[in-house]
Amino acid sequence: MHYVMIKTSARQIDKHCKARFTQAERAALSDERMLESAIKLIVERGTEKTTLKEVGELAGYSRGLAGYRFGSKQGLFSFVVHAISEKWLKELEKVTEGKFGLDAICSATDAHYHFCLDAPVHVRAFYILWFESISPGSKTREIITAIHQRRQRDVIEWINLGVESNSIDTAVNVEAVAAQFCSALVGIVYQWLVNPDSMDEIKELHNGLKCTMETVLKPVSIAELID
Repeated sequence: MHYVMIKTSARQIDKHCKARFTQAERAALSDERMLESAIKLIVERGTEKTTLKEVGELAGYSRGLAGYRFGSKQGLFSFVVHAISEKWLKELEKVTEGKFGLDAICSATDAHYHFCLDAPVHVRAFYILWFESISPGSKTREIITAIHQRRQRDVIEWINLGVESNSIDTAVNVEAVAAQFCSALVGIVYQWLVNPDSMDEIKELHNGLKCTMETVLKPVSIAELID
């Protein structure tokens, strides 16, 4: 009897808490639950076998809610890409705040490694959708392209600020180095997707990328010019 009373009380509390949620809060909660469900299914089954019905059910909602919310699988995938990208962007802004030049690039590289380490399922789902966006007719290509361009703009800004502060070689091709850096990060993740148990190797690849950027970007000293 005591157990029944506790169970009933818990249900009443849960019902009361739900009643206090605003519509926006309930929508945000359902979005977060369906995001996690979609990520799980994409990683475990692939995009082809991920269905809106199962996303809704796994999240604890009706079969039709995901379809109503996202309209189509492509709508769902665009939502997943955008949501994970926003999580990464917040982390990136936090670790690079007040930094520029090689300092910002190294901080971003370290954060990227730790994002892979701390949220591997999110990263895998994101890049599965990233690589599939090159398929003809992909509806996620536009959003992926925008994310890629945003990344490169950030790196270009860091490098330009480094040039202005004389901490980066003024002769460097800023756009080319930014493109190289962003492409290298994507390549590192691809290596990880192919061999998911290779986190030690992935760490070394991130460290190697930092060394490469330091070599490419550091100013040439007068002594080095004389030699």
